[in-house]
Amino acid sequence: MAAVVRTIFALPLRALSWLGSQGTRAVATIVFIAVAVPPLGALLRPYLTAAILALLCISFMRVDLTALYSHLRRPALVATATAWTTIGVPLIVGLIAHATGLDSHAPGLFLAMMLQGMASPMMAAPALAALMGLDATLVLVALVTATAVVPFTASLFAGLFLGGVLSISPLALGAKLLGILAISLFAATMIRWIFGAEAIQRHKQPIDGFNIVILFIFASAIMGDVAHDFVGDPLFTIGIAALAFAVYFTLLAVTTLLFRRIGYERALALGLMVSQRNLGLMLAATAGALPPTTWLYFALTQFPIHLAPYLLTPIARRLTARIDTAKAAAPGSAN
Repeated sequence: MAAVVRTIFALPLRALSWLGSQGTRAVATIVFIAVAVPPLGALLRPYLTAAILALLCISFMRVDLTALYSHLRRPALVATATAWTTIGVPLIVGLIAHATGLDSHAPGLFLAMMLQGMASPMMAAPALAALMGLDATLVLVALVTATAVVPFTASLFAGLFLGGVLSISPLALGAKLLGILAISLFAATMIRWIFGAEAIQRHKQPIDGFNIVILFIFASAIMGDVAHDFVGDPLFTIGIAALAFAVYFTLLAVTTLLFRRIGYERALALGLMVSQRNLGLMLAATAGALPPTTWLYFALTQFPIHLAPYLLTPIARRLTARIDTAKAAAPGSAN
């Protein structure tokens, strides 16, 4: 009987391990499947909030506390990265939107971009950085500190820029964000306490695979109407997609240039973190009560979010290879 039970559990574990081993390829494939099979969107949309909570829980569960404490010994860099992603980004987005009249001419798009700017980085950012060979521990620490303050900064910027555009009050938005993060952190803490950090590390690949499954549920739920929107108004949909890519790569490039003095490899890691905004968290906090244009923009941002790590991996590997070569050639290095 015990052998039968082990066999039953071994098959899905092997499947999840294989999926987890696919790395950025699997993450990139998700968006195309989600768009190609629209009925999945309607089927999985009721599970959107649960998927967001699961993604947050998995990320908190896998936090490397040793790496976290070691990076906290360098608070200046972490504080600067946190301030940039939680204050600098939404402030610049809000000011540009007001200066260009976007808030009055396209309120749905303005709301989408402000929620994107106010959001914390994606909890999957450290895992993606690790898959690309970048400094995942620096991303992790900046992510944790940014996530801790985002309920307060998001409430502040919602009050400053959104006014009556948002369906809930700024204080309610901050409270919901805080509640979602607290629930996810509590669940992750309980899992770590029950199973232990060693068991979580030992089952890294199956957990990666499960994380990709949850990402697929999230992407399908949010992207289910993209094909319909494209057929209805292809030029508008392509324009929104182009804007989503432009915003993503602008955040990536500007952040990398701002932090280039710490080295381009680490600066690129921070750029990845800042450009990967946790829009799912904002969807959960607003209960999805958003205009159609906001939904469409959120859906189309999934393309750069899922494709960029795969596209940027060769660049990241070249940077890390140059660093390794420079270290090997440095005086006093081992021959």
